[in-house]
Amino acid sequence: MTPSTEHLSTDDIERLGAELEAIRDRVMSSLGDDDARYIRRVIRSQRGFEAAGRILLLGALFPPAFLAGTASLALAKILENMEIGHNVLHGQWDWMRDPEINSTTWEWDHVSTAKSWQQTHNYLHHTYTNVHGKDRDIGYNVLRVDPEQEWHPIYLFQTFTNAGLAMIFEWGIAAFDLELDEIQRGEKTWKDKLPELKKMGRKAGKQALKDFVVFPALSGPSFVPALVGSVLANIIRNVWSHAVIFCGHFPVEVETFDEERLENESQAEWYVRQMLGSANIDGSVLLHVMTGNLSHQIEHHLFPDMPSRRYRTIAPEIRDICRRYGLPYHSGPMWKQYGGVLAKIARLSFPGGHQRTMKQRLKALPFGRRRAESLGATATPAAA
Repeated sequence: MTPSTEHLSTDDIERLGAELEAIRDRVMSSLGDDDARYIRRVIRSQRGFEAAGRILLLGALFPPAFLAGTASLALAKILENMEIGHNVLHGQWDWMRDPEINSTTWEWDHVSTAKSWQQTHNYLHHTYTNVHGKDRDIGYNVLRVDPEQEWHPIYLFQTFTNAGLAMIFEWGIAAFDLELDEIQRGEKTWKDKLPELKKMGRKAGKQALKDFVVFPALSGPSFVPALVGSVLANIIRNVWSHAVIFCGHFPVEVETFDEERLENESQAEWYVRQMLGSANIDGSVLLHVMTGNLSHQIEHHLFPDMPSRRYRTIAPEIRDICRRYGLPYHSGPMWKQYGGVLAKIARLSFPGGHQRTMKQRLKALPFGRRRAESLGATATPAAA
């Protein structure tokens, strides 16, 4: 139990879980041609933006071509990583039975191999979301983002560490996916890790060769500005994905949990943990597409294999469930979410932070069952 759930009985939580299951069943059974056309349209658009960016950078000596090419390539990389790659690798489009758009065959435009990323992200992070000692995404082994993490003097510099991580985020994730901390703990040896290191090395080599050698070389006399454009496009993609992911996981209101939380955890309790451990970003449809619909991080964590375009259609229902059961539904504009995350990282670079963090989390809570009843609803779902 936590302050956010202490007003709920076991039966309440199970009824909440049943409501969420009903939403999932309804949406997944309604998938069809409109959804398939959507993802294929996004893929065509992404490839068009990438082709335009590469072609424009052939003439990168001319400033307009340099700017337009860099912007188009950055947009293509954001779309590929966020709305396409991330979601395809979650299996969101496997129901189409398309051999290309499938979680078992897709290899994304990212330094991490699809398989290594699926292990650390799909399995570890989504199963053990925000559980200390189980979810390695809490701080990515380099940042203190929760006061329960033991403080170390190296965190004094984490404001700068975080800025550097944002610019090279895909490379940081690739190193993180290797789980080299297993060697530090004596669980594995360098020899054990060698196959993974070779796979990652091959993938990283191909990415670097493509972006920083082959395509810039094709521009001939424009090699240097084309290279700069390609580097900038990658940095823009990295900073954007870093911001989106951090807004979804590290706002101060988002809760973390001890391993005891996992003991005999039911599916309904897992749902509650996902809602308490995630946060959304308010914005337009364009923002949602550009974030890979991770602006609906709560909905994504509830239903990671649901096609991302459906999240915005069920978000009002999820928000209403949280209202009726007296649970927080963390959401806000991007500037507020990201600003709060950066402030939190700066504060937690120093020891302590427990009292301030708890105060802010309690301040963000609704007033439990009494508050829900005063709004004209109870924790009992409507006719289902």
